[in-house]
Amino acid sequence: MATGAATALVCLPYWLPRLVVGLRVRLFARINGEEGIPIPGELVGVDRFKEVYSHPAADGRSEGAGLSDLFWYWLAPGPEVHQEHLEPGERYDEVARVTRRILARPKADVASLAARCASHVLDENGHGFVRLRDLMMPVWAEFSYELVFGEPCPAEARDLIVGNADDVVTALKGCGLRHMDRRERLTAYLRARLGDVCHPLPEGLSPAERVFYLQGTFFNTAVVQMSEAMTHLLLAIAQHPELQRRLAADPGDEAYLDRVVEESMRRYPLFGIAHRITSAEIVVDERTTLPAGSVLCFNYADFHSAGFENAASFDPGRWEHVSVREANHIPFGVTANRPCPARGIAPVAMRAVVRETLRRFTLASSAAHTRSIPNRGPCLLGPRPDPRRHRVRLTLLRLRDRWENVWRSVVQLVCGTYMVLEARRLRLAGRHFETRETRLQEELTDG
Repeated sequence: MATGAATALVCLPYWLPRLVVGLRVRLFARINGEEGIPIPGELVGVDRFKEVYSHPAADGRSEGAGLSDLFWYWLAPGPEVHQEHLEPGERYDEVARVTRRILARPKADVASLAARCASHVLDENGHGFVRLRDLMMPVWAEFSYELVFGEPCPAEARDLIVGNADDVVTALKGCGLRHMDRRERLTAYLRARLGDVCHPLPEGLSPAERVFYLQGTFFNTAVVQMSEAMTHLLLAIAQHPELQRRLAADPGDEAYLDRVVEESMRRYPLFGIAHRITSAEIVVDERTTLPAGSVLCFNYADFHSAGFENAASFDPGRWEHVSVREANHIPFGVTANRPCPARGIAPVAMRAVVRETLRRFTLASSAAHTRSIPNRGPCLLGPRPDPRRHRVRLTLLRLRDRWENVWRSVVQLVCGTYMVLEARRLRLAGRHFETRETRLQEELTDG
């Protein structure tokens, strides 16, 4: 019996996290119900994924979906004016135009800004163990700040932005509870600096809503998504030495770096599930019609895996023979349905940061690399050129990551369950739209 117990304990990192993940999935499904039509799935296959996603009736974002309560909970404060969660209409169109205007920069300027921000942050870090997401988050905090305010980011602002973004993404992954005080400190800072923004903000928003718009769009989503994208990219580079050597030896090979970036976004899409609510029925084929009010759950990871040989492998070479436009590959969404407004500048900025990183460091990692990356990308940074061998340190890193995953999976189960239940109790999205409908009815009655 003692031997069996010891064996079970030693094997704990191999079986407990999977067991806990399975329990989480069943528990969340029970709490949230079976809302949502998975796409691709039984009703809509891979071949109709883009068609349905691009359909004019797949345009609802928050109203009418229980899932919205959960996302609004995670994205607070101000989720009601977060660009990704505004309902279609004049208000969304105005906000989207302002965002595009702020992001409209020449590619050379974008690359220069990203390189400068990366240099500033990376020069503060020495060699050794890092979490790549923690390393990258200050880079994108400075980058976003300068886009919005047109000046270098002060240390105080950077700390507030990183604290806000880290709290959001940590809660999203169930690795910790929300800390609204961290988020509200950034809100107060932006409220005091609203007059310093170097771009006209949406006129249809109140001053308070403009603050929430900036916080949600530029200092939450932009910082989180770019930090996650760079973590995936750098971790993939760290785990493929030949690829890293080629990039370091010829930093001017834009075509190869582009393929590496595309493969990173294919293999590790930033969006797991994007949900949309249908405003009218969608006829898929002669047998299938999606009713109005349906919640469509578009699975990026499944779509990005379909139609590729050895889809689970990281292979930039596949893009030498596959057209990005023709493949099942939509890292920034689809043009007809709320595409990512940063799709033009994100790859440019990412390439610049990769170059600055590889100019200073070699990267090595043996940590688990999953799409949700709850471990924040453990990695060893070494000097360039690096005469040391990382074999022993990588073995220790792998063991550390596996044992951390035991504790982390339990934390995710407990924190995730609490937040799902709390989001259902608060019903931020549902109550917002109910209040709006009541207010509109009162205005019509008074009129």
